[in-house]
Amino acid sequence: MVGFDATNRDTINRSFICRLCNLILREPCQLSCGHRQCKTCIENAEWPAIQCAECSEQTQKNEVNIIKLSFYLESNLFLLQIMPDRGFKNDMKALLIICSFCLRNGLFKDYDEHLKSEHPNPMCEFCKERFNSTTRLEEHKQKECTKITVPCPLKEFGCSEPTCRAQLPEHYLTESHQKAIIKAIRLLEAKALNEPHERVLGMDIDNGQSASSTIMATASENISSQMQEIDETINILAGGIQTLNDDTQRLSSESIKLQSSIESLAQYIGSLKLNAQEQSSFLDGVKPNQEILQQDVASLKQKIDDLQYVSYDGTLTWKISKFHKNRMDAQSERQTSIYSPPFYSSPTGYKMRAQLYLDGDENARRTHMSLFFVLMRSEYDAILVFPFNYKVTFCLYDQTPQQRHIINSFRPDIKSNSFQRPRSEMNIASGIPKFFPLAMIQQDGNPYIRDDTMFIKVMVDFGDMLKTLLPYALSLNPGLPMHIQQPLLPEQAAISNSNDLETETIESSVYLTSPCKVANINDGSQHPNHPFCKL
Repeated sequence: MVGFDATNRDTINRSFICRLCNLILREPCQLSCGHRQCKTCIENAEWPAIQCAECSEQTQKNEVNIIKLSFYLESNLFLLQIMPDRGFKNDMKALLIICSFCLRNGLFKDYDEHLKSEHPNPMCEFCKERFNSTTRLEEHKQKECTKITVPCPLKEFGCSEPTCRAQLPEHYLTESHQKAIIKAIRLLEAKALNEPHERVLGMDIDNGQSASSTIMATASENISSQMQEIDETINILAGGIQTLNDDTQRLSSESIKLQSSIESLAQYIGSLKLNAQEQSSFLDGVKPNQEILQQDVASLKQKIDDLQYVSYDGTLTWKISKFHKNRMDAQSERQTSIYSPPFYSSPTGYKMRAQLYLDGDENARRTHMSLFFVLMRSEYDAILVFPFNYKVTFCLYDQTPQQRHIINSFRPDIKSNSFQRPRSEMNIASGIPKFFPLAMIQQDGNPYIRDDTMFIKVMVDFGDMLKTLLPYALSLNPGLPMHIQQPLLPEQAAISNSNDLETETIESSVYLTSPCKVANINDGSQHPNHPFCKL
């Protein structure tokens, strides 16, 4: 057990405070100097001599348990030096005490019972553990709590560093604590040599000369034996300290080597950082060139793709894949139009392409597909004739055996800038804004979209082909070579010219119904933009 704690402990007379636990005395015992300490604190003290905090006088506790100087006289002297003080205990009963838990005011004689009845399960403010009594809590604080900060047990010998109790084992290995151990041993050794003689001389002379001689002889023999053990202990400790010093020197040497290695690593890391910075600068310089190269590669890829479909006879069969994706892009305005690959009238002729708005352009927005013709700048424009005035025909292929193709033509307006000699990469597109109704494209099973693919043919008429020949020309198998297709057109023209007016009229009426290769638009009525519907 330890003493009692109280809120007003610091205001209570110091004579009622234990010099070991620094709490209000519990079972007070008087030291040889006259001051008092708790009985249990004296019994549990770790050192043979209890030094009074008031006068610094030392009272021997029991040197037998500490340094093994075991003889009967010393034990009996201890019993004579420390005695319970019952009179002083009675004086303490009238002390006014303020409870350390509930601030209750009362007399000291009732304080112990109050703590037991009113605070049966107090909690440690350091580690938050609960206990079944305040006495047990105070014992926990004094001896067990690992969170509390305590002074070193060798504080009186120079090791004054306060340490968390849980870290005391590490503290005991420090150099300052080892030095304090040696100092304590040497002081105890000196006391062991001097005090037995002094105590023997201070005993009652009435015991007789023979008793003193016997005690003195016994003490001397025991002292000699114990001194030898102390010397051996000191030698062991000195050897341990030497080992610690050797370890310290070794660690110091290793620390120097590590420091050198760290400096080398720091230099190496510095060089790596410098190299990284240089590489970063180099990459920063390469990045623009890489972007230029990527643009060039993209341009070359586009040119290669265009060359796969290049035509030099004034016609282009344009395959439009991923139709629905392109249509969605047009509807969301991510990409409102797409361009066909370029094609040419001849190897040294006009350069042209088509532009398609899958969701319509301007007034035709969301009602019709818009199809335009684009005149492009070429290497031979300087020797070509401008303005461009050749008729352009568009054909949307019906991909079923019925071949009800959508055909429409227009002749360029020679006053428009769209057909003058190009001054930039491309002229302004011109063509047919309402080429084909979107309602027909959106129908399920329409013949113009198959496997998410659409085919459009663009044909520039450099020979003023008869209108009556257009459906025939566009219905020819696109797989036939041009040198096979070309002779078929004059043959068909001769057949057409041999028919009389009546036959021509009948054929015209038939074109307006079902056999016509041009699909009926606007509920079967004539389509004003289709020249074949006007025949």
